[in-house]
Amino acid sequence: MESSPDLSELQTMTDELDALRDELNRHNYAYYVLDQPSISDYDYDQLYRRLVDLEAAHPELITPDSPTQRVGAKLSGRLPVVSHEFALYSLDNAFNLEELQSFEQRIYRVLERSPEDLTIEYAVELKIDGLAITLTYDQGRFSLGATRGDGVQGEDVTANLRTIRSLPLKLHQPKGHELPERIVVSGEVYMPKTSFERLNTEREAAGETLFANPRNAAAGALRQLDPSITASRSLDLFIYSGRMGSLAPESHSETLKLARELGFRASPYVQICSGIEAVWTVVQKWYEDAVTFPFAIDGIVIKVNNLRLQEELGYTSKTPRWAIAYKFPAEQAITRVFGVTLQVGRTGAITPVAELESVFLAGSRVARATLHNAEELRRKDVRIGDWVLIQKAGEIIPEVVRSLAERRNGSEQEYSYPENCPTCATTLVPDASGPIIRCPNEDCPDRVRTRLIHFVSRDAMDIDGLGEALIEQLLASNLVKDPTDFFTLTVEQLESLERMGERSSQKLVETLKRKKQDVPLARFVHALGIRHVGKGVAQLLVEVFPSLEALSAASREEFANIHGIGRQIAESVAAYFASESTQALLQRFKDLGMTFSEPMLKPTDGALFGKSFVITGSLESMSRPQAAKAIEALGGSVKGTISRTLDYVIVGDKPGSKLQKAQALGLTVLEEPAFLELLKGS
Repeated sequence: MESSPDLSELQTMTDELDALRDELNRHNYAYYVLDQPSISDYDYDQLYRRLVDLEAAHPELITPDSPTQRVGAKLSGRLPVVSHEFALYSLDNAFNLEELQSFEQRIYRVLERSPEDLTIEYAVELKIDGLAITLTYDQGRFSLGATRGDGVQGEDVTANLRTIRSLPLKLHQPKGHELPERIVVSGEVYMPKTSFERLNTEREAAGETLFANPRNAAAGALRQLDPSITASRSLDLFIYSGRMGSLAPESHSETLKLARELGFRASPYVQICSGIEAVWTVVQKWYEDAVTFPFAIDGIVIKVNNLRLQEELGYTSKTPRWAIAYKFPAEQAITRVFGVTLQVGRTGAITPVAELESVFLAGSRVARATLHNAEELRRKDVRIGDWVLIQKAGEIIPEVVRSLAERRNGSEQEYSYPENCPTCATTLVPDASGPIIRCPNEDCPDRVRTRLIHFVSRDAMDIDGLGEALIEQLLASNLVKDPTDFFTLTVEQLESLERMGERSSQKLVETLKRKKQDVPLARFVHALGIRHVGKGVAQLLVEVFPSLEALSAASREEFANIHGIGRQIAESVAAYFASESTQALLQRFKDLGMTFSEPMLKPTDGALFGKSFVITGSLESMSRPQAAKAIEALGGSVKGTISRTLDYVIVGDKPGSKLQKAQALGLTVLEEPAFLELLKGS
């Protein structure tokens, strides 16, 4: 008969876990909400590792508000629909001062007051171009997050919202008050401009379609079925309203102040104004400053600040009477197309670009705008000589919105997509997986050039001093043909190039020599420019296959079995490493003496040291990543594929074909209860 657990030891462990979680949550709040780090990255990592280890040893003590629970399990189907506790209303719009003045006049009429005996105080705040969400907290813990949807029902995106670092999983205790049993707040999830630019750079490098603007990118990220994808998109959020229960603030500005006290990230871009004329001054100032904000905005929201007056004003059937959105004029311009050129990317993707009569737009002069792909060009019916409407999508990418067919005079010419690559004359081929047309010639000069630029880029090999202009000089001088040639360059060769003196040449040669040593394998795999392989996919690959030899030997099926990698990516990666030209390239890197940094060592003294596992199906007590961490914390290793060398196969709900393979090989299969016992006994 088993002995009963020592309750005092269990309580001590529970207390330590609670203290660790509270401390880590405080540091997260300081870093992600206040922008005031309170601890070094190293010290934070040590605390986090301690929490992971303790939770791995005691999975029954894991709580939903733990910092380790930010990325949950992947959903198997569509996002579930939930009903909002309170109806979410749209805002009426205003486009000029007169309409804002009419808004104020309506307020006075409904209140049956006049400006002489009541000055309305307004809260004025930026209207962030993102995705509206609601967050529900029960007993101070985050319990439900949903998209706005139709205002009555939205999609349950709780697991994805947990990945946003500035979202508190557990609320702070307000000064002098008890936390209400339930708090419901509303806010906006958005993608910062820097994250948007980085994401599109990665997608372009992987040969994927670009997002048009940060709002679409944020919405797509938040509605993923796999929270790990959401986590990789660097989303953020601001809270802009809330139902605080018994805390009962008296104004909108007090609500935001209270939200900050509870641990929420509320926008700092809020000003209190007396009267609509003061509001208009702020509106004009922020419109002028719009491009300087770190996120995309499409207007300004004006709310009556006093909550009692908000209640008195009430709602129409669609909108609150106490709030309005001033919408910025669209950042658009009309110009003329005088040509269409084709850009060839490193994966061979052909992108049509409209060459324009130069026009000033959103703070800069624009002479080119993307047409995305051949299908988009046909759909918009853009012709040479057309007048077109262009815009800065998300204030970043100039694009053609539509052609102005009504302004045609008959001289316009339809653009015919060529049959051959504009650079190397190779016959173009349609992509089987989408509307992209590609140049299949690996030696196409434009493909070679863009591959080399990608190889040295910041997210790849990160080689300072090797910019696009220098690479073009190196190509023109026949000094480089593939990435290995960078590492054979001499000071004398570089000095012969324009704007390359002895000092800068010597520095670049030294940098290249240093960059050959201890290269992080994930960076190198990303730098190779494999189609569909960005930073995230490269990291997934090397976690399962931690050497170039292992990657080269893996099959398409083994790649497809990696969590987070689909069939299309698996086929692309397998085809790349099976290529004779790839193997020759990798051999040249090896001959140059390139070495790769050792992967992080696993514990050598854990009870599961030397044991290998595969996890298949959904576990009830923890997610698969959490189970993997628990195994690794005890010295074991988690594999992506079934093989005869495995020690255990952990089976959850709906395990799929891996269970049949394990049974056919006679491997030891553990269901979840037995797996938990193994962890406890270790």
